[in-house]
Amino acid sequence: MMDRRKSIQTMILGASASAFAFHSCKTDKGEAAPVEGDTAVSTDTKFYGRTPAEAERDAKLKEEQLFNEHEMETIAVLSEVILPPKEPHGGPLEADVPEFIEFIGKDMPQMQNTLLGGLMWLDHKSNTDYGLEFKSASLDQQKEILDQICNQDMEMPLDDQPLQIQFFALMRNLVVTGYYTSKVGIADLGYKGNQPNVWDGVPDDVLKKHGVEYDPEWIAKCVDNSKRNVIAEWDEDGNLLT
Repeated sequence: MMDRRKSIQTMILGASASAFAFHSCKTDKGEAAPVEGDTAVSTDTKFYGRTPAEAERDAKLKEEQLFNEHEMETIAVLSEVILPPKEPHGGPLEADVPEFIEFIGKDMPQMQNTLLGGLMWLDHKSNTDYGLEFKSASLDQQKEILDQICNQDMEMPLDDQPLQIQFFALMRNLVVTGYYTSKVGIADLGYKGNQPNVWDGVPDDVLKKHGVEYDPEWIAKCVDNSKRNVIAEWDEDGNLLT
C-alpha cells in the first residue's frame, strides 16, 4: 500500500514547500542522505508498506500532542465551514480530519507556526469583531471572518502574504486532502477502483459486417465466465488448451 503521507505532502505543500522538504534531506555534497531503517522494507503486513523505523516513528508522533483541546475544537468547527458535511457519508468530522491535521502538523513541523498562529488569529479576530471565540460565533460570523482571508494574491508568492492568508490556504488544503483521502471521502466520490468487467465477445452484427465468425471451440474456452479466474494455457504450437 502506498504511504498516504508521501502523496499528501506533495498535494498540500505545493512545489515551493516540497522543494524545501526535499532540500532538508540533502547532504553538503548535494546527495540525498539515507534515512535510517530504510535499507530494507519489511514484508510484515502490519507495517503496510512502511519500514519498521517508519512505523515506529508514526506511533511516536501519534502519542505527541500539537493542539490543545480548544484548538482541536476550533479546527473541527473550521473544517465543517470549509467543507460542510452532506448525506449520506458525512463530512470532515466523520473522516477524522481534525486528527489528520494534527498528525500532519506533527509530521511536517514547518507547518506548525502557520497553523498555531492562524488559530490564534481566528480567535483574536472573532473576539474583536463579535466578542466571541471563533468556534462559538455564528456560521454567518465565521464566514464573514473567513471571507477576509480566503482569497490570496495570485501574483505574489504565498509565503510573502499575511500569516492569516497563508493559514487559510494551508487549512483549506489540509481539510480537502484529509477528507478525500479518507474512506468516508472516497465513498462520497463514489470511487470503487478498478472493477472486473464481463466480455462475451464481439457482437454478432459486427462479426457479420466483416464476414467473420468465432470458432465455437475457441469461444467456448475464452468466453466462459465460470472460468474467469483460470489462467490460460497454450501448447508449443500456440493452440489454446484451457
